[in-house]
Order: sequence, then structure tokens, then C-alpha cells
Amino acid sequence: MEKNIHILDTTLRDGSYAVATPFSAEDTARICQGLDEAGIEFIEIGNGAGLNAQKLGWAKSAATDEEYMKAAKNVVRTAAYGFFCVPGIARLEDVDLAHRYGVGFLRMGVYPDRIATSKDFITRAKKYRMLVSVNLLKSYVLSPQEFASYAKLVESYGADVLYIVDSAGGMFPKDVLSCFQAIRQVSQIAIGFHGHDNLGFAVANSIAVADAGASFIDVSLQGLGRSAGNATAEVLLFALKKHGYEFGIDVLKIMELGELLVRPRLLYKGKEPLDVVAGYADYAFFESSYLSLIIRVAQEKGLHPAFLMIEVCKKDKLRPLPQDQLEKIADVIKEKGLRL
Repeated sequence: MEKNIHILDTTLRDGSYAVATPFSAEDTARICQGLDEAGIEFIEIGNGAGLNAQKLGWAKSAATDEEYMKAAKNVVRTAAYGFFCVPGIARLEDVDLAHRYGVGFLRMGVYPDRIATSKDFITRAKKYRMLVSVNLLKSYVLSPQEFASYAKLVESYGADVLYIVDSAGGMFPKDVLSCFQAIRQVSQIAIGFHGHDNLGFAVANSIAVADAGASFIDVSLQGLGRSAGNATAEVLLFALKKHGYEFGIDVLKIMELGELLVRPRLLYKGKEPLDVVAGYADYAFFESSYLSLIIRVAQEKGLHPAFLMIEVCKKDKLRPLPQDQLEKIADVIKEKGLRL
């Protein structure tokens, strides 16, 4: 198919949430080199929570941003390497640092109610001619029309790409396509998709939005990523080829990389039960401490955590609720005898 589809690999960034020991600078160099040689165009590296997160103790990290940048810069010859950037965790001077090390793209991770915080970061990154995307986290909390209303806004900020992000892995192809079509009614900004696989739709959603005309699709080796993981590179790339897409990626090389450098680091195989529930409930509160609180309150009340996760998301999919509200919700579940 003659479609301009770009593959972005997020193994080293989103995948860092799902390994027992964080990726080191040496790991970053080896995987970056392999991805670059296999023909991947965009490689995301660094701490799972992005620039400056390591200094603040967000997520796991075995190196500083600068060490990760050096590792990629020393081995990447063709691809662009980049970072996630969450305004408020990242600082504008982190964008300056990224420029000094040849970082080619930044992805602004923002919730809908904080999208304005990305403006200064986009301006700074575009000053350095970086490719910039806005990844609208928990895209499903908005109606397609509400989501589309942000397209013109981020375009006015100077962003190159607007990402639909299925943070909880609970979207269906029709949901992703509704967002895409709504955006296209108001803007011609390039569109990307970042899918999680909690309900097993990451590959199907990626193909659906690619067929619709999306420009960027995220993958990770062995599907490595937070919660149930991302669209599996080895599966999606073969599926796209079988579907008729042509791109300059050596999929067998990608398979070898996943088998040799990533598969041995997998913490578990199969689906974790609460990850599946997260997809059903659209539960994507990233802090592991909050899931621990959910589990603790459920256990204290004699409930399965799944019930509490589902009911919490009915109240608010965007923000975690405080413990006293969790306890009240748990009491209501017990009183009403709610069932799935």
C-alpha cells in the first residue's frame, strides 16, 4: 500500500516499566544499534516518565538522560532517537540538553486538562528543528469531537503530530477510527497511535488507524511495555506486510532482536488478571502505588480488586481518587452486592 506510515519503537522507554532491572546505557546502545540497522525510523529511549524523571525518582532508570543520549548518539546512523517529555517533570533546560546530543524528536505526554503546559516545550523543541508530537494520554476520556478540538490547538502550538493514546488498552477499532475521523474534520495534522494490549486489540487498532491514514504507529519488541504492554513489533510488522504495506524494515532482524535482547528480560508471560480488568474499566492510573492502594482497600473490605477498579473508573477515569473515597465506594459495592 502506498501509505506514508512511520514506525516508532518504544521498547527502551515504555518497555522500561516492564523489566525487572532497568535498561542500562549499554543495553540502550545495543538495542538502538539493532533497531537502526533493521530500518526502524524512530527510536524512543530513556526513563519511562521521560526527561528529568530519573532525577525526580519517577519510574526505574539505570542511567541519566545524558548517558542514554550519549549511548544512542554513538551507535545510531540513520534513525532519529528521541525522548518522552512530560511538562512539569521535564524542564525547558532538558530540551536544551536533548538538542546538544542530537535528539531528533520529543513526545509531549499530557492529559487533556493540562495540554496548555506543552506550549512552551513545543516552542523550544521546534526552535531546534525537532519533530514534536503531543501524546494525549487517556484519549478515551474524551468524546471524538472533544478530542478533535485539541487538534487545532496543538497545531497552533507548533506540534507536528497528535497522538491517539489508548493508555488502558480498552479501545476498539471503531473508537480509534472515530477519533481519527473527528480530527480529520477539523485539521490535517499528522496523526499517531500508541496502543496498549490489555484487551488484545493493540495490533488490530494499529492496523485500523494505519488504513485510515495515520502517519505514526508505535511498537515495542516482544510487546514490552507498561501494564499489558504495547503493540508487539514482531506481530504488527508482519501483519502490516501481509496486509500489503511496504516499508524498509527487516522484520526478521526485528524478531532476532526481540528474541535475543528483550525476551530474556520479560517478567512474565501471558496476561496478568488485573491488566485485563484495566482494559475493561479504562483504568490507567500510572503510579504503581495507587494500584497498591486499590488492592489494599479491596482486601480490607473483603472484595476482589477488580470490582473496585471498575467502580473507581466510573467515577473518574482521569484522576485517582483519595483513600476515603475508595473506602466509600468499596462499602457501596458490598452493600449492593455488585457483580461483573
